[in-house]
Formats: sequence, structure tokens, C-alpha cells
Amino acid sequence: MPIIRQIANDIQKDCFKGKVIVLLGARQIGKSTLIKMLPFEKEMEVLWLDGENADVNLLLHNANSERLKQIAGNSKVIIIDEAQKVNEIGSILKLFADYHKEIQIIASGSSSFELRNSLNEPLTGRKFEFNLYPLSFQEMINHTNLLHEIRQLPHRLCYGYYPEIVTHVGSEERLLKFLSESYLYKDIFLFKGIKKPEKILELLKLLAWQIGSEVNYNELSKMLKIDNQTIESYVNMLEQAFVIYKLNSYNTNHRKELKKSKKIYFNDLGIRNALINDFRPIEIRNDNGAIFENFIINEFRKQNDYLQIYANLFFWRTTDQKEIDLIIEKNGMLHTFEIKWNPNKKAVLTKSFSNIYPNYTFDVINNTNFFEFVNSEFLLKKLNN
Repeated sequence: MPIIRQIANDIQKDCFKGKVIVLLGARQIGKSTLIKMLPFEKEMEVLWLDGENADVNLLLHNANSERLKQIAGNSKVIIIDEAQKVNEIGSILKLFADYHKEIQIIASGSSSFELRNSLNEPLTGRKFEFNLYPLSFQEMINHTNLLHEIRQLPHRLCYGYYPEIVTHVGSEERLLKFLSESYLYKDIFLFKGIKKPEKILELLKLLAWQIGSEVNYNELSKMLKIDNQTIESYVNMLEQAFVIYKLNSYNTNHRKELKKSKKIYFNDLGIRNALINDFRPIEIRNDNGAIFENFIINEFRKQNDYLQIYANLFFWRTTDQKEIDLIIEKNGMLHTFEIKWNPNKKAVLTKSFSNIYPNYTFDVINNTNFFEFVNSEFLLKKLNN
């Protein structure tokens, strides 16, 4: 039985509204599988074009409106996979959107720094954009059941949520090593201006050791012997390739608040653990707190995006080391969370925060109650009150 992705219904609802559907996500995250599962494929003729094939690029090169109609033929749906590989893809999709509104175009890509740059201007007002992440806790509950997924938490924290990893029990380490060593970064390594791709892997390994901690570009620069600007450029590329993401510090210019600090987390913990070659059980690891924090924040990010809540996520810290792991800000309310792997570790909201910000809620998430928080129902209820 296939795993149903949360955004499938939303994509289906947005089809045939005269706009291009753009689906972004890392390689092997399940974009093609999701598109193939959309109901319209069973009901109408679909044309599938792979942007990595040279003949597809040649066919679309300098195509005008009439040529595109000939390419479409009787197809009512056209999928352009790995669309960032197609030359002038933005102009091509604009022609479809302007002259062939009866045809639904779905463009998918694993490299948002290439695809977004190509599409933003030509497709202004002409597209619906979706991000696809590794499988979510909510999706796995829907696929199995709540008790099963609670019991699977140690396994997920070790091997992550890539669809191929979840569905190939027993082969996790081999598949993750393949993904983490080459395939996942294929787009970055081919991108112009990357002179030393090995430095990107070195950077990723350093970042893997620092999840849950503030990241200092100066320190990374010294360790890798490359300049700060290059470090920042590589981090941005890795973020746009859906490997990592930044969490910025929350501040309103109070004296002791850190203002430009950031943490970096991994979109998938299996990839992170493969980079440092550590698949030990979560219970015996000294980094289990950081791993669990990364997992919780990942799940909030997925639901925030999938449910189109549009809340802002931050952490908070002061110069005297007072901190909050996660703040979700929406409509002037600050929902604060302390994330502790060990349920015996008590946590209270620091008065340094509550004295400054009176409009807040506070929850403590640990490995015995996490399932109450990382689901769509909780986030909708929390942010709509």
C-alpha cells in the first residue's frame, strides 16, 4: 500500500485553475511517486517529460506556442520532471500558462536555487508552488497507526524518513551512504562556480556535528580554510537543495538578546547520521538531545508548510545563556517549546523571556509525549486559538 503524502489533495485541488504547479524537494524524496499517484493520471492522457534527457531539451529548445501545442498532442496533463535541467524553462512554462490554460503543467525539481531563479519572474502570478519533505510523522500515522509510529521513534531518529529508507527495512545504512555521499548533492556539484565540491561534504560533516548549536561561520572558515563568503554561499546552496535549513534567533532589539545568531538543522536525520557514519541506537548516544530537537523542529516545519499556516519559527537566546529551543510566532502570539529527550529533565520558561514577552504559551516536549505535538491537529488548534 503506497504512503499517501499530505499535500496530494492540495495539489489536486489546485489543478486546472490556469496555473503551473511547481513541486520542489530533494532528490529521492518522492516527487515523481506523488505525481504518479494523483487521480487525474488514471482518467486522462498524461505526457511525462524528463528534463535530464537530451532529446527533451532539444524538443523544447526555442519552442513557440504552436510547437508546445504539437508536443502536447492530446495530453491534458504534462509533467516536466527535473525541470531545472531544461533550458529557458521559465519562458516555456509561461507560454503554456498564457496560451494553453486547458493543459495542466506540473514542473518538479530537486534544485530550488536553479528552478526558482528560472521561474520567479516569468511565472509571477502564474504558479502554485509546493515543497515536499521527507515523510512526516503524520503521514506515517496515516499509513500505519499511532502506536506503531511511537514505537518506531528510535528507528526514525537513527535512519530518518526518506521514502526508500522507510520502505526498505534492513538496507537503511547502505542506501543512506549512497544518498549522503553523492546522489543527494548531484545538482550542487554540477552548479557553476563550485570549484571544490569536496569542501561541501567537509562542511556538511562539520554542520552534522553542530545540530542544536549556534553556527559560527568564522570558525567554519578557519577549519575548512575557505573564506566566510564561500561558507555562506555553500550553506545557502545546501539549504536550497533541501539538505539543511537555518533557524534564526528571535529578537526585538532587547539588550541581551542574540540578534544575528543562527542554528542549522538537517531536513533528514538519516542523512545527518550517514555523514558522520554513526547509526548507534538513540538510547546510548551522547547527541540524542540534539537529534531529538532536530526531529521535533523538522515535524513542526513540515506541518507549518503542508497546512499553509505560515507561522515563523525561531530559537531564542541571550548573552547570559538563557534560551528557548523553539518559538513559533503567529499573529503576535509566541508559542514556546523546550525540547528534552529525557522526560526526567525538568524545564521551565525563563523569566528573562516572560518578563519581556507577555503573550506566550509554553510546552515541554519529550520522548514520552512528543506524539501529542508533532501532528497536524495540534498545530492547527494551537495556532488558531
